[in-house]
Amino acid sequence: MRPTIRAAVPAALVLALAAACSAPSPAGHAARPPGAHPDAPTLRARLVTPTDIDLSWRAGVSGAAGHVLEFATEEAGPYTVLEYLPPGTTTYRHPDLIPRTTFFYRLRAFQGPASTPVDVSLPPGGPTKADEEAGHDWLPPRTVPGRSVPGRSVRERRAAPSGLKAEIKHANGILFTWTDRTSDESGFLLEARPRSAPAFAPIVVLDPGVNSTGLITLPTEKHASYRIRAFVIGADSNVVRLTTGESTDDPE
Repeated sequence: MRPTIRAAVPAALVLALAAACSAPSPAGHAARPPGAHPDAPTLRARLVTPTDIDLSWRAGVSGAAGHVLEFATEEAGPYTVLEYLPPGTTTYRHPDLIPRTTFFYRLRAFQGPASTPVDVSLPPGGPTKADEEAGHDWLPPRTVPGRSVPGRSVRERRAAPSGLKAEIKHANGILFTWTDRTSDESGFLLEARPRSAPAFAPIVVLDPGVNSTGLITLPTEKHASYRIRAFVIGADSNVVRLTTGESTDDPE
């Protein structure tokens, strides 16, 4: 299974995290707290149905590589990542939530340099039986010796991962390797731009120090460009709070 950062959080997970119940609130926002960093993004939330919340924001830091949207059911957390989002995205819908539950949201900018992209065109069709029987030991993220030359800060443009290579393993599989040039990254993002897409978007998040990962592609990624970004988490937004209402499926 591909390690993805696109999927919405399942309702079962939301239920397990749910802890607070109160009257429905149609809209929520919080003023920027005193002393907040001037580069922090500004987040707003609106209850558009009893169990659907729309979030929107105004980016703060110029040149941010994107944002991490997180939620919790307690203001102090723990927070769960909903998605890593490209810089052009400024809205998100969190759907099908547990009724009569309070949710807290925050947005965190991330920054860091990206590698030179590589273009990949995969063979048509899917993997053969021989491909499937060969195993996928190349798929998990790992640290390969000799592919790390740390010493630069992720905040330097010259610290971008270098030497990105894409090895086609089968009709739906790619192995990526690169050289890690930073010593203070929060992690790495594998970003993709399918041929039909206008821009790159994060698809896989990786731990610090990783310099190799496999990818099982989606049907839209038969022809795509890929790049690796070293990133660090930046300023937090304000925290917004909203409480869901009665579900239309609730018994009377």
